[in-house]
Amino acid sequence: MDPNSRFLLRAFRKYYKENAVIMPDRFARREYGFMFFDRNFVQRHLGFAKPSDLQRFLIAQVPSHSYYSTAYYRTPNAATMEEKEWLGAELIFDLDADHLKNAERMTYDEMLRQIRTEMINLTDSFLMDDLGFTEEQIMITFSGGRGYHAHIKEADVLGLGTHERREIVDYITSKGLNIDWIFPYARVATSTVTINGNERVNVARNRTIPNEDAGGWKLRMRNGLKEVVNNICDMDVKDVKKEYPAIKTSQSKTVEGWQEDLRKSRDLIFTNNKMSTLKKGTQDALIKIMANDVAYRLSGEVDEPVTADVKRLIRLPGSVHGKSGLRVTPITRTELTDFDPLNMAVPKEYSDDPVTITLHRDYDISMKGQSFKLSAGTTQVPEYVAVFLVGRKIADIGDGTKEPDKFF
Repeated sequence: MDPNSRFLLRAFRKYYKENAVIMPDRFARREYGFMFFDRNFVQRHLGFAKPSDLQRFLIAQVPSHSYYSTAYYRTPNAATMEEKEWLGAELIFDLDADHLKNAERMTYDEMLRQIRTEMINLTDSFLMDDLGFTEEQIMITFSGGRGYHAHIKEADVLGLGTHERREIVDYITSKGLNIDWIFPYARVATSTVTINGNERVNVARNRTIPNEDAGGWKLRMRNGLKEVVNNICDMDVKDVKKEYPAIKTSQSKTVEGWQEDLRKSRDLIFTNNKMSTLKKGTQDALIKIMANDVAYRLSGEVDEPVTADVKRLIRLPGSVHGKSGLRVTPITRTELTDFDPLNMAVPKEYSDDPVTITLHRDYDISMKGQSFKLSAGTTQVPEYVAVFLVGRKIADIGDGTKEPDKFF
């Protein structure tokens, strides 16, 4: 085992000797899986009859990563999935910072703040507002790495299959959203003419707008349309085209025409819930923007394979993450608002004692209320910072000249 792994193993063992992991409900019906510092494979298909059995395993084996199944099984430690006999599964939503746009340009702390915002949106707008779950029915967990999990264990969702779970993902991510369902046409007779004794009715087709007491995607898109209308009315033409790529190739005079049209009716269309006072070209432009630009921005972020998988292994709450040393921490929705992993998920068992490390590059970080501005090369930091930096492969343990035996 290399020095970095031995250093982390020592820190993790110290943690597990003092802390019991948080056992999932019906823990004896769950499968468990682990990765280790000294092995290059996942050990899974394990079951534990008692919490104490699992705790002894963690102290003795000291895994780098610990997982449990989102599914319940009749025989969770059976060697094959068929033999386990699936009984149901939690509904899981996984958000990880590697899905964020420009994540590679963000600091670790910036990624954590952004993915926290995404989880708040997912929980508030979709899980609670649209799907109707209460805060008490949603268990949120900081993954210990760069994201969050939301667990729902209500009886109504346990039997959902992969197809139904994908449907939920599609709803949250706006995949397949029918813009004509959101803004349907209303056909209104405008005039009647008689040709060769036959009456002919001329009909206008104008878009309608969802009522303000609508729910779900209809209300979301109504509010989004209000913002679009105000932006088009108030922005310069060049900024409008930059804000909404769907119309960036439109002529500037055309956009100016939409602006003039909307300024006359910006309040009226939402009072009447109709676009009938707008020209057809203006209506078409709004619908194009809503379908191609806004729906995506209003959607939630979800890792589809995780939610759809009814036999998924997910991180065990109360365990520590092998690539950060941070605790996999359950939190409520209220706690999520101000949750700061680099202060609140650092195990207290990691000490303030100085540890010598060699950084591969300059690195700034704040942990446990302390700010560290570190330069590449050899330096000393508190043990809790060393665990994080070594786990993230930003630093090696020791000064690079000899193995730091004193840590083992």
